[in-house]
Amino acid sequence: MLGAGSWGTALALVLADNGHQVRLWGHRAEQIKEINTKRTNEKYLPSIQLPERIVGYADLCQALDGVRTVVLAVPTKAIREVLRKVCDCIREPITIVSVSKGIEPDTHKRVSEIIEEEMGELLRDVVVLSGPSHAEEVSLRHPTTVTVSSKNMKAAERIQDLFMNHQYFRVYTNPDLIGVELGGALKNIIALAAGITDGLGYGDNAKAALMTRGLAEIARLGCALGANPLTFAGLTGVGDLIVTCTSVHSRNWRAGHMLGKGKKLDEVLASMGMVVEGVRTTKAAYQLSQKLGVKMPITKVLYEVLFDGKNPKDAADSLMSRMKTQEMDDLVNILTEPHR
Repeated sequence: MLGAGSWGTALALVLADNGHQVRLWGHRAEQIKEINTKRTNEKYLPSIQLPERIVGYADLCQALDGVRTVVLAVPTKAIREVLRKVCDCIREPITIVSVSKGIEPDTHKRVSEIIEEEMGELLRDVVVLSGPSHAEEVSLRHPTTVTVSSKNMKAAERIQDLFMNHQYFRVYTNPDLIGVELGGALKNIIALAAGITDGLGYGDNAKAALMTRGLAEIARLGCALGANPLTFAGLTGVGDLIVTCTSVHSRNWRAGHMLGKGKKLDEVLASMGMVVEGVRTTKAAYQLSQKLGVKMPITKVLYEVLFDGKNPKDAADSLMSRMKTQEMDDLVNILTEPHR
């Protein structure tokens, strides 16, 4: 498990509960010492006791020695750097399970594409695990469902077996790798926007509208990139959207909420203590929408709030003043346009 943050630690707990020995790598020696001596990771998962099957490593090459399946749980902006170090440590191809959600600005690559590019011949398979799953609730062993996908569905099924826990962690498969990745990444944009509307004091009506129209944006861009539209009606689409837009566990919602309360982006990011993936993904999705000519009004105004200094209330009001349109046009277009 590469990445000893909240999600990496929670997934390590699932694997340990399933009887596996887990090597949990993190770059901070103090944190690894805490994991191995106190059996805790207080900064990221307070009050959770970690089983003996989880062993912390600060040395990446030691952690990778003899390992054939690696779960990648680091922020998207750190993935290339970490994978280059991984390549220096290994000699045989490995399977990488990506559990990070984002799109790289400028290159517009999904995480699986970044992994393929960086690993080359040292990659056996890449499998994506995504879905509505807060680390805080997984660590408490609350019922959770996720989806795995891969170009090689036999590899996805192997990872399904690895993570499936019949008490609290259910894993489905979905062959639509593009849709699974994009749903998990793009919902963070809408969660940021939902946090802003909550911070502005708007109610459930506004959030319901934002989530519904946000899902339409996700599907439009996803289908333009070759995804199956039905994926966005599943766990990594509407499922992940619901949990990320409505929960105080969501760091994207929390960041948006602070923006809606009038704080500046730099101030918000400094106070979070954890990466807010939706910020970088907003930039990447906006760039993609401009490049492909895909209408994404929520993403556009959020981009203006984050990067152009637009007032959050003005941004929310501008969405309400858009030209009238027919709601079902989106659905018809998404379902009838040929997929790439």
